[in-house]
Amino acid sequence: MNAKKKRKFSRRKFLIRSSVGVAVIVGGGLFAVAPARRSIAKFADEADLEYDNDLAPQFWFEVKADNSMILHSPKVEMGQGTFTGLAQIVADEIEVDFEQIQVINATTNGRPVDSFSTGGSTSISGLWEPLRELAAQMREMLRSSAANILQVPVADLKIKNGVITGKSKKITYGEVVQKTKEWNVPDEVALKDQKDYKYIGKPLARIDLKPKVVGDPMFGIDVSMPGMLYGAVVRPDKLDVTFEGADTSKAEKMPGVVKVVVEKDFVGVVAKSYTEAHNAKKAIKAKWKINKVWQQKDIEDMIKVGKGDPILIQKSGSAIDDDEPDVISATFKSPIGAHAQIEPNGCVAFVEKDKATIKLSTQVVKMTRDMIAKRVGLDEDKVEVQAAYLGGGFGRRLFSPHAVFAAVLSKAVGKPVHMTYDRKEEFQNDTFRPPTEHLLKGKLNKQGKIEAIEHNVSSGDVAFGSPLMPSYIKLVAGADFGAWRGGMIQYKKIPNIRTTSWRVKLPFATSWWRSLGLLANTFAIESFIDELATKAGKDPVKFRLAMTADDERGKKLKGVIEAAAKKADWGKKMPEGRAQGFAASTDANTPVAQVAEVSIENNEIKVHKVTCAIDPGIAVNPDSIKAQCEGAIIMGMSASMFEKMEVKDGEVGPIIYGPYQMALMRHAPKEIETVILESGPKPTGVGEPPLGPIGAAIGNAVFKLTGKRLRELPLKLS
Repeated sequence: MNAKKKRKFSRRKFLIRSSVGVAVIVGGGLFAVAPARRSIAKFADEADLEYDNDLAPQFWFEVKADNSMILHSPKVEMGQGTFTGLAQIVADEIEVDFEQIQVINATTNGRPVDSFSTGGSTSISGLWEPLRELAAQMREMLRSSAANILQVPVADLKIKNGVITGKSKKITYGEVVQKTKEWNVPDEVALKDQKDYKYIGKPLARIDLKPKVVGDPMFGIDVSMPGMLYGAVVRPDKLDVTFEGADTSKAEKMPGVVKVVVEKDFVGVVAKSYTEAHNAKKAIKAKWKINKVWQQKDIEDMIKVGKGDPILIQKSGSAIDDDEPDVISATFKSPIGAHAQIEPNGCVAFVEKDKATIKLSTQVVKMTRDMIAKRVGLDEDKVEVQAAYLGGGFGRRLFSPHAVFAAVLSKAVGKPVHMTYDRKEEFQNDTFRPPTEHLLKGKLNKQGKIEAIEHNVSSGDVAFGSPLMPSYIKLVAGADFGAWRGGMIQYKKIPNIRTTSWRVKLPFATSWWRSLGLLANTFAIESFIDELATKAGKDPVKFRLAMTADDERGKKLKGVIEAAAKKADWGKKMPEGRAQGFAASTDANTPVAQVAEVSIENNEIKVHKVTCAIDPGIAVNPDSIKAQCEGAIIMGMSASMFEKMEVKDGEVGPIIYGPYQMALMRHAPKEIETVILESGPKPTGVGEPPLGPIGAAIGNAVFKLTGKRLRELPLKLS
């Protein structure tokens, strides 16, 4: 069962590695740095990230005696419906009924381990080809073994719902597995044609629906181990501080305390209950070196365009000369944002002498394993990470230092330790969405078309703020692709284009947030495009269509622009006090266009309806795609209209729900209508792209109502 699939040469991987290799040479000064970095930026913007697998099918699939099947998924389920889509893909290729498949999170113990993460809207798109190949290989392995068992030629065997028949004989997949000791993994297999799919493309019910409805313990906050104790760690409430030590004398004497642990970088306590652990934590007097007491103005001054390190990531034609007449310019801003997911970070860790077991909600199974192995002094293969369902991820669970804390505490007491942040700790120790500033410049010709456009985006780290990104990537790329995601100008018929990314290193942790820089960048660009359309006296939809290229990417963008406008009946006479706003973006090779229908009530913005058109290539599960669009739109509305954090006296806040304003049920539009186009041979990303246009669409509608251009998130009329 330990056979490995023989990997063939992959042209895709060659191109990726060649791009990085060239960039390294460029970094050494043998070629021009700027053109190479623009090539890398273009690649990062357009590349499809396929899952890199070298394990044979039997590591992925488990066929049980009752003829049911388990898929061990390296991509975790965090509410996006991934497991349902993966089950549909597998069912079609492996020839079983959809109901026969169970999908679970793969552990690091002998199952596929994702070397990247769950994120970037790549779970379905990245596994599309590898998983179909693996499922087809497993199907042929089972068929081949059945031929030997039944003594029937392979060509005479047929498969339906996991039952193999031929010459009046039959055997189930489960029976084949019970009678097979050695497997032959085929190098090549035939994949089904799209016209023969039974499950792909169907709106099947979520396979995780029932356990969520009945409240089965399935999330990270639910995990437990026999005999576990409870841990708590003192975290700073100030930004930019260094741990120097702690007075633990009072905590050591408190009820239920088993041990107080002081490490070089943190102090924590282990107790018999959650309450006792957190009470003791409050009694610890930690000493912190405060490097600087930061204020909001300090952050705003740092994030201005013109400060930080500029990297030109997009260039065509000539630059705009600021001394030319009729240059139009505008500045847009977005604030610090929290992830604010419902489930706070936590885990259970049990570190024994020669092994460790970790249970938690995480998007980075491999990275969590590797960090814990290094910290507690074990080989990586001695650390098993078991991923639970995520009660909200959005990029927050791409970081798991809490798992390291729990592991260290467990090693100190020799028992399992459960450690969970409380709500304030979760907010304080977030890896925040960075604030941004955008300077856009444009020039119209006599025909009312954009002759030149320039986008400057200044942002804190996103990808570069993550341990997922090795230092050489930062050196080679120069610009943080997470910060400028969605920041390139997508209208390629504009003859003169410049996009520059300004990297700013902030004094607090900023990193991945759902869609990365897409929301802020699209808000700035699409608001400015609307402004130029107004100055040109053009309809905003026709204005965009006229600038969109006729290449494959441009045709997909045109498709969603036209579909959204048609479905929303763009240009119709609106009821008194209402207006429509339009915006579009392309992310993860998936274009999205949205129309927001808005009014002003009691000096507040009210969104009544959002029409969304999306082209994800192949819609594996249309219901999941619609749900993703609805979720992304609501989250984008919340970030665009309410969410904001600020720094005061060295602290970031608010740090609890309520004061940290978010969209509530009453703020949700009464209708979100989604149109799904399918114009590709494979799926593209879905989870994040629909989040891009909503802020600009709302802002553009507000301009129609008020004549006032809102240039800062969250959108406020006063």
